[in-house]
Parts: sequence; structure tokens; C-alpha cells
Amino acid sequence: MFLARNFTKTARTVISRGKHTLPKLPYDYAALEPIICREIMELHHQKHHQTYVNNLNAAEEQLEDAKCKSDTTKIIQLAPALRFNGGGHINHTIFWQNLSPEKSTPSDDLKKAIESQWKSFEEFKKELSALTVAVQGSGWGWLGYNKKTSKLQLAALPNQDPLEASTGLIPLFGIDVWEHAYYLQYKNVRPSYVEAIWDIANWNDISCRYQEAKKLS
Repeated sequence: MFLARNFTKTARTVISRGKHTLPKLPYDYAALEPIICREIMELHHQKHHQTYVNNLNAAEEQLEDAKCKSDTTKIIQLAPALRFNGGGHINHTIFWQNLSPEKSTPSDDLKKAIESQWKSFEEFKKELSALTVAVQGSGWGWLGYNKKTSKLQLAALPNQDPLEASTGLIPLFGIDVWEHAYYLQYKNVRPSYVEAIWDIANWNDISCRYQEAKKLS
């Protein structure tokens, strides 16, 4: 009993040292206006992303406790919470970096890959936009990199399902189409939001992710 208590205490100490935290935005809350207003950014970052972080930490603490107790039922029960909140944290951490108030363009290497697969950047943009707008309910549209084929690939996922854990694709550029990402400004006109977000896409970040992903092929 003494060993079990000590083991649980040690596990909790390790978790407290490695808790997930809300990443700082690389720009001011108003920096993406008029595409995304300050109010949306503040709510999205401070409230929604923070909630995913808090719930992920709580779920991981419960997981460690369940492992210490060899409570297999509890471990299985925690899987949805870990997927949802872990995905929310992963997805949003990428999302903030994927956006920028500074204009940018894809690297020559990424541009070449896009044009090779979609004939033109506009065709690529059109296909990813349509895929993203068509997400039923809440979810994400993604440009990813397939390590097996060494090619770019598009995907749409529901809820906060993380791209790599769900499909094996390495996330390069994600478009959040949960209503909290746009409703205060765009109401129910999701296509207008998706079209506008291309104007603040951070192609420097997306291009860097592409270069790093290629190293894994």
C-alpha cells in the first residue's frame, strides 16, 4: 500500500512538471483583422484552446492514476477525452502558427509540389476550400504530407481529430471550421470565412513544415 501511494505520488509529480500549457500567439489578437477580428481571436485562444489544454491535463492525470491502479476500464474510458482534447491542443497549436498578418507565398519547392499535383495553386486552393466547407458540423480541412507516397494530400476530419494520429499524414496547413472560429464575424457563411483565411495563411510556416516532413519519407 505504501509503495502504491508513493508510486501514484511520483506519477503525479512527473505530470505536474510536464503539464501542457497554452502557447502564446506569435502576433497580437488584433493582428489578423479584418480577416479575423480581435474578439474571435481572444475567445478562440484564451477560452477554447485553454479549455482543451485544461481538459487534456486532467485526462492525463486520470490516465496515470488509472495505470497505477491497473484500472483497464478507466483507461479505455479516457480514450475519447484524450483524443478530443489532445487533438484540440495539437490542432490549435498548428493553427496559430499557420496564420500571419504578414503576406507570404509558398517556397519554390512547395509551389512546385502543389502545381505538380493540382496543375495550379488556384486549383489546389479551390479543392481544399471545397473540402473544408463541406465538413459536416465541426471539424478541420487539412493539407498534409504522406510519408509513404512522398506526396501532398488533402483531408477533412470531424471534431478535433488530429490529422497525423488519425490518418498518418503530417499536418502542414489546417483550416478550423468549428463555428467558434468564425461565427461572431461571418455568421453562418462558412464559405466566406474559408475564402478569406487564405489571405492570412503563413506560407513561411507551411513551407517549413513541408521541408521537415520530407525528411521523414
